Amino acid sequence: MRSIINHLIQLQELTLVRDEKRSLLGPKADLSELNEAIGQMADSLDPAAKAIYTRLSKKDRIVVAPMHAGKCSMCGMGLAISQVQAVKQCKVLVTCPSCARILYDSAGPTWSGSRPRKPAAGTKAGIARFSAPELMIPDLKAKTEEEAIVELAESLRSAGFVETTEKLVSGAMAREKMFGTGVGHALAFPHVRGVEGGGLALAFGVSRAGIPWSGADGGVAKFVFFSAIPTATSVFYLKLLAGLAESYTKEANRKAALEADAPETLWKALAKATRWTVK
Repeated sequence: MRSIINHLIQLQELTLVRDEKRSLLGPKADLSELNEAIGQMADSLDPAAKAIYTRLSKKDRIVVAPMHAGKCSMCGMGLAISQVQAVKQCKVLVTCPSCARILYDSAGPTWSGSRPRKPAAGTKAGIARFSAPELMIPDLKAKTEEEAIVELAESLRSAGFVETTEKLVSGAMAREKMFGTGVGHALAFPHVRGVEGGGLALAFGVSRAGIPWSGADGGVAKFVFFSAIPTATSVFYLKLLAGLAESYTKEANRKAALEADAPETLWKALAKATRWTVK
């Protein structure tokens, strides 16, 4: 049964990758390769699992969800002890009694429950709901994708979002290997999904020299947005992604980020750039 769960998770992730590309690139996005991969994975599912997947995917992108603290991470429904044990044993497919999603026992990263000391200068509007000055790195030292992700993940740990960074980094790198998150204008959007126990968190780093990045414009990323995403916010992340991409296709916003010489300055530039695009 574990292999079926893993198959479903991979299929769901590919579907979300397709949605990400569509959000970033719009109508010009070439989705043929992803569509083919998704179709092949769906066709090779166990018949019973495929029937459940097909039915649920007509309503929502999230068909399989991790169990966190004895609850469905999507709808928050508490599970009976027998259901919790069944999810952990993974001998049969267990669905949430409320939202009907297939549940699995995740060993992924978790949010520590603490918050940055001064979240977004006391405001909670726009980008401030997801980020803070403590998560800004105006001068990334990284020379590679992984080094950049490590730096940005460390900012999340230092700010109290997560206790350790290992699973954040491994999850983000696994996502990069599926399809590179670099796009035009030297932007990159590495992320890790399934960070349960808190809200979506965004760290932002700038590399003036540029970092080699798969998919990035010219193969180099200078503006790296790293997100830790709870499963329940996976669909909302697509809106955040589109808003960030819209903001930083504008040369003035990229210029302001490159000129920032301190975390607070970069934070103000990010808040200004996304004032109308991130709600």
